[in-house]
Amino acid sequence: MRVPLDWLREYCSPPLATAELAERLAMTGTEVERIEHHGVDALERFVVGRVLERRKHPDADRLSVCMVDVGGSAPVQIVCGAPNVRAGQVVAVARPGAVLPGGATLQRARLRGQVSDGMILAEDELGIGVEHEGILVLEQDGLEPGMPLAQVLPIATDVLVLEITPNRPDCLAIYGVARELHAATGAPLAPPPWQRDPGCEGPLEGIAVEVRCPELCPRFTARIFDEVTVGPSPAWLKARLMAAGQRPISNVVDITNYVMLLSGQPLHAFDLERVAGGRLTVRRALAGEELETLDGQRRTLSEGMVVIADAQGATSIAGVMGGARSEVSARTRTVLLEAATWDGPSIHRTSLALGLRSEASARFEKQLQPEQALEAQALATRLLIELCGARVRPGTVDVGGPGPAPARIHLRDERVAGLLGVAVERRRWAEVLAAAGFGIEERRDGLEVTVPPFRRADVTREVDLIEEVARLDALAKLEPTLPGARRRVRGGIPAGAGRLSAAQRRRRRAADALVAQGLHEVVGWSFASPELAERLGLAASEPAVRIANPLSREQSQLRTTLLGSLLEIAARNRARGADAVRIFEQGPVYLPEPGSRLPREPQRLGALIWGAARAAGWRSQQPPPGDFFVAKAILAALLDALRVPWRVERAAKPFLHPGRAAVVLAPGGEGDDGERTLTPVGWLGELHPLVAARWELEGAPVAAFELELDALPEPTVARYRDLTSFPEVREDLAVVVSEQISAGQVLEVVREAGRPLLVAAEVFDVYRDPERLGAGNVSLALRLAFRAEDRTLTDAEVAALRASIGAALERRLGGRIRGG
Repeated sequence: MRVPLDWLREYCSPPLATAELAERLAMTGTEVERIEHHGVDALERFVVGRVLERRKHPDADRLSVCMVDVGGSAPVQIVCGAPNVRAGQVVAVARPGAVLPGGATLQRARLRGQVSDGMILAEDELGIGVEHEGILVLEQDGLEPGMPLAQVLPIATDVLVLEITPNRPDCLAIYGVARELHAATGAPLAPPPWQRDPGCEGPLEGIAVEVRCPELCPRFTARIFDEVTVGPSPAWLKARLMAAGQRPISNVVDITNYVMLLSGQPLHAFDLERVAGGRLTVRRALAGEELETLDGQRRTLSEGMVVIADAQGATSIAGVMGGARSEVSARTRTVLLEAATWDGPSIHRTSLALGLRSEASARFEKQLQPEQALEAQALATRLLIELCGARVRPGTVDVGGPGPAPARIHLRDERVAGLLGVAVERRRWAEVLAAAGFGIEERRDGLEVTVPPFRRADVTREVDLIEEVARLDALAKLEPTLPGARRRVRGGIPAGAGRLSAAQRRRRRAADALVAQGLHEVVGWSFASPELAERLGLAASEPAVRIANPLSREQSQLRTTLLGSLLEIAARNRARGADAVRIFEQGPVYLPEPGSRLPREPQRLGALIWGAARAAGWRSQQPPPGDFFVAKAILAALLDALRVPWRVERAAKPFLHPGRAAVVLAPGGEGDDGERTLTPVGWLGELHPLVAARWELEGAPVAAFELELDALPEPTVARYRDLTSFPEVREDLAVVVSEQISAGQVLEVVREAGRPLLVAAEVFDVYRDPERLGAGNVSLALRLAFRAEDRTLTDAEVAALRASIGAALERRLGGRIRGG
């Protein structure tokens, strides 16, 4: 909603600068998206001028050389290209230094050898219209050369661009915003512009109206105007429409748009002579019925849409757009003006189905109220009489009015104090609510409040009234405090002091760990394409939650994995020249929950590495790629930072490379023997090359992992030991095992058999030789470190531990010590 400030201040003008006024509105819930300037700048350089002489340019057929009186001691010479410039005209003139719409600054110029000391302006060069072929000619009454043009025409204004929430259609109107500003600041509010109605009630001759679907059209009003002169609108009307974002068309159409912007109620003007049969019927559309709308498009309607029809068929799509067959033209002499109330959800469905959104549908779909129809009729009647020379016929068609009785809500003192948490005198809430348009009556324990029609759909309960008091007055008076800070203090810290939850601390620690490994955090869409599962090979095994009203097919379901958004972001970065990608994301995925309408939303963390594992340097111009083991090292840093015991085991995923895929295990529940069992908490691996190619991530492995954060156990308690001065005993050990046994299994057996004196064990080499080791076997070289905290270990103690480790490897894994 664009609100020109000069138009707004006509109805409510608090003594605030534009930025302060915008901030006050924003603090009461009317969001000001931005402030724009419409029109010209350097206003002192725009003046009224009088053309004293006009002669043909000696060197250009289409130019004229004019002498123009601009109020100085001598006239100035201006070269003009407009065909309608004549001597004796009163015109709008820009002097050198003037800033035109768009920001261009006018300079003194020489055109085909003739000096031009300014510009005689057309409408579009002032931002008050779209006419460019001819100059703007002003009425001569009371205008003197040199008079500031800003006193004659609204050539400049600030514009507030508002983001109106769906529950406040009353603020989709200049007067509605003025009412809101009046309630927020206490500045005087002018009477409603529809207060005086030149029309009258009663039967209206010349038109018959039938409403066949009253549930979709609660009220339909119409008036007829004779002797209408269709032509251009006056400059002030064009200027206001332009500043509000509307294109001037003709005085009749401009009046309907002006009234809609001012009152919030859309109207539609029919050429009565083009309404077949002199009868209008409001009905549901027929399946396949066609209609050409005012934008020149032929549209096919479906059952359920509402139309206004005459004897020849549909002539208007109700609440959305009028039809070309009955539109007002320059030949129109009799106008039928319609102002109706439509069912909001029905208008929204029609607009969405047709892909046709208009200023009218944007208002109707938020549910306007029946009382607004005659308010708009009253204002439009006055303007048609004043600007079009129209004569209004006696009577008004009014089907379905005037609207339900206003709601009355009891507002209690005790309830207000309990919800607001701040003392507000009853007198003050009465002032606030009355300023917002509510009716007020005193009661023993509070107020009896009458809800005005324009807030009927929004304010239905006592708590809604308390919200009005809060946003307009009480919230500004709240002191910033922490919850519970006034109740009690424990150890010098307020009892309600805010703290991060355990889950929040875990997410932050995880992010810090990954950032420390050189990864960048990203945020992807929660929506996904139906083709994502197929591209990952999950089509048969991963059902997804589908969205009932998706923005597009590519965003028609909720994601079941973070991998999709990570791949999209990686592909986008590569397409823009990135030669390596190291990213991670934290967020929910959405899994269907049998027997529930709502999905399960586990929190997950995913990471993806493509390209070099580290930056190139002079010693390694081609660093190693980020493969499975790089991803595993990053995963290890992450889980170690979270103090979570873990291990990986070989596994398979449809989208992972065979043999380079693993499941991540962490302690879960307790088994029958009382020991904590290991449960899957995620996966780790390299993407299958065919899957990576679907995102054009080729030339290097794509390694990734994904963890379910909610499934991770609580962090283990960090245990610290005193430093000891006794040395470690380090030994190497080579064990031959089957290729089917992982290094992790070997290390697990070694650590268990070497307790408590084994303090470190790691694999530092892998050796394969079928002739020496046997087919299907591998030799793992282990580096072991033994230490006691109270003594230096002897060779005999270490030898016993080696023997124990060897026996355990043979017994549990079928391994043998090489050289033993």
